[in-house]
Amino acid sequence: MWRTLSLASAFFPGLFVLCIRLLRWAAPGWSHKDRILLSGRLVSTVQATMATVSGVTVVLNCKDVVHDRHWLAVEYIWVLVPYMTYDIYVMYLCHWHKSRDKGIVEEKHSLASIRSFLLQERLMVTHHLFILIVLTPVTQHFRGELGDFFVGCILIAELSTPFVSLGKILMQLQMQDTLLHKVNGILLLVTFFLCRILLFPFMYMAYARQVGIPVYMVPFRIPLHCNIANASLIAPQLYWFRLICRKAARLYGGSPADKSR
Repeated sequence: MWRTLSLASAFFPGLFVLCIRLLRWAAPGWSHKDRILLSGRLVSTVQATMATVSGVTVVLNCKDVVHDRHWLAVEYIWVLVPYMTYDIYVMYLCHWHKSRDKGIVEEKHSLASIRSFLLQERLMVTHHLFILIVLTPVTQHFRGELGDFFVGCILIAELSTPFVSLGKILMQLQMQDTLLHKVNGILLLVTFFLCRILLFPFMYMAYARQVGIPVYMVPFRIPLHCNIANASLIAPQLYWFRLICRKAARLYGGSPADKSR
């Protein structure tokens, strides 16, 4: 646990700083804000890839979805803890630099800038804090030695994140009108729907198949905190999926003015 926490605490900020320095050499004409934005998205993609590979590994190795164990289901959660903490701070940095570009003058790390960040990014910050404060104790302690398969499923939800990051990177590079951006948008829709929406019915179906009960009985058979955690996780996903669908509708069927929004 402590070794994993220490390595992850050094890895993600270190990779972020390394990306900024490499971009300073590769793109000297870029502003510091642009380098921070791109570096944050690259690190996000790396973490999402690590989580997805870990999740797939766990799921494929847990034939009994209730009792089978895999060490990654426990260990990778200790990777997520420092990553989520790091990511909240990087989101704050991105918010502060974007605010400066809009003419909003606030001292970095001031209460005013932090309040502004929390108001604008309240859903993402709440999502991260939920993982840190609620999901981590549930997965590491309250579930005991059961359900590694379902932890793996939750990790696979990160499959859509690289497509989210790539879409933002292409917009940052002024490539939002390219075929690559449109293909990426389709892949984002598909992976988000499969891995962040249908994932939850799939987990309930897997449990029902394992214990031999109808799917509709699963919520009444599993611990209450599992239902609450799942409901809390899927709620923001449904909201974000709605936003993605609206953006896709503008991208594929709207006017050029709509696509630039």
